Amino acid sequence: MKVESGPRLVSLDVFRGITIAFMILVNSPGNETAYPSLDHAAWNGLTPTDWVFPFFVFIVGVSLVFSIGRRLERGDSRADILRQVAKRSLIIFALGLVLNGFPYYHVSIIRIPGVLQRIAICYAAASVFFLYANVPVQVAALAILLGGYGWLMTHVGAPGFLAGDLSKEGNLAAFVDRTVFGRHLYRPVYDPEGILSTVPAVATALIGALAGTWLRSAKPPWQKVSGMLSAALVLGLVGWKWSATFPINKALWSSSYVCVTGALALTLLSGCYASVEIMNWRSWSKPFEVFGLNAIAAYFLHVFFLKVQNLWPWPRLDGTMGNFRTSLTDHLFGTWMSPENASLCYAVAYMLLWLAALSWLYRRKTFIRI
Repeated sequence: MKVESGPRLVSLDVFRGITIAFMILVNSPGNETAYPSLDHAAWNGLTPTDWVFPFFVFIVGVSLVFSIGRRLERGDSRADILRQVAKRSLIIFALGLVLNGFPYYHVSIIRIPGVLQRIAICYAAASVFFLYANVPVQVAALAILLGGYGWLMTHVGAPGFLAGDLSKEGNLAAFVDRTVFGRHLYRPVYDPEGILSTVPAVATALIGALAGTWLRSAKPPWQKVSGMLSAALVLGLVGWKWSATFPINKALWSSSYVCVTGALALTLLSGCYASVEIMNWRSWSKPFEVFGLNAIAAYFLHVFFLKVQNLWPWPRLDGTMGNFRTSLTDHLFGTWMSPENASLCYAVAYMLLWLAALSWLYRRKTFIRI
């Protein structure tokens, strides 16, 4: 496929920024009562909150096509690029371990999987596919990853459970994680970012890489939009059909979940591309561009300082001892709002605080890269 070189794709930064902003909202409830629309599905199902992580993995796939593609065009060798990819992946993985262990770093129970760890693995795997496989091979790999994972999860049983058991404890992915990681998990019996469920997450990154290849092509702009929307329609229909036998489930990163969230990601990216790149409607997008250009910093720092707040004992309005975050929510919003709305207002305020901090970096053209 013929490709074109050009300036940075601002619409991709905007899409990344939208995802990061919503991720901060989701991760930052002000108290124990999450605002309903900012909560994950209990198990099977899909809420807007469940879109966030696969969107980010999808964006990683799109981005690597542009960054690696530019390096290939200027003559860098694949071996050199692969070394850089490996180094970057290891740093991202290590940052995830730093967050997981903070502040006590109990080696006996520290969680090994995590959000940044999964991003690191997906980035590395999708980069290898982009470097060494053409588009038909990438499409075939996508189908094999999703089909193979779907077959394993619905036809191979964990010891002591029936084949096709997709409960929290009985599914095959949970068994693998308990066997390999023992106590180093997010939940007692499973981890939503575990080993086996990372396989379909790589497929999410591959969908992004294929979208990136399409966007780098010399096709007319509106054809790029229609192509992504057509792919979204196909993926959405496949995911809807697949969900009858392998339900949409974020914790399992089910094959149907990959297809449906991939369709949603393609749709939103199409909208960003059309409005920002084609119609040049950019007045609304600047705050999201600010988030998008410092995405890893925004993720790491907002989680780190949430954990810092949780370390400070602080009295709550009812006299019980809480932490700084819950106490601040109580005193600022709890006296005149329901617990759900107070939780939401804290999350919005926290997101706006990070927007202000990142805007300061943006004005100074300081972009933290790994």
